[in-house]
Amino acid sequence: MSHIVLSKLAAAVLLLSVGTAQAQAPQGAARSGEGEGGRAEAPGVCPQQRDTTARQRAILADIRGATNEMEARRLTNGLWEIWASAPDARAQRLLDEGMERRAMADLDAATSAFDRLVAYCPDYAEGYNQRAFVAFIRGDYATALEDLERAVARAPLHVAARSGMALSLMGLGRILAARGVMREALDLHPWLPERHLLPVEGSANPEIEL
Repeated sequence: MSHIVLSKLAAAVLLLSVGTAQAQAPQGAARSGEGEGGRAEAPGVCPQQRDTTARQRAILADIRGATNEMEARRLTNGLWEIWASAPDARAQRLLDEGMERRAMADLDAATSAFDRLVAYCPDYAEGYNQRAFVAFIRGDYATALEDLERAVARAPLHVAARSGMALSLMGLGRILAARGVMREALDLHPWLPERHLLPVEGSANPEIEL
């Protein structure tokens, strides 16, 4: 599969999802750069993120029971709301900054923001997931895969990161591995847009298949 096809697919899938997450994630203090009472944030240690595993499992169960793609997409918004909610205002500001810079095609600034985010909150999966997307856009699939593996290690139910791993493996030409990862993601979320990349019986278009 060509780099152009991969990039267009990733952009269509991930930017749509991330846009929803940006609209839903709490951003008040994060955008102002100030904490409670208007005081500037002091440097510190990233707080531990609360455990949302049970909530994610419940949403994924509802998605597996969805009867159509529109219903599944609505439920998936709930997952993005969880993933894109950073541990504190400082981390949220860095996440928002990175996504905004990437949306403006300022990839160097986006990477810088995500670098600062993962340095501050090394256990926050979304920092790695979003940094991986920048690497993917650049065509640096190996770097993207490394960050996506870090994201999944920290958030095993992050199906977007899992599907991103499959796309990165495709970019590296590791098609059989990509199929395996994609099937694992689809076991969790059968309505992922990337499901159409798995080969179907009788298909004759390998350009858009895993």
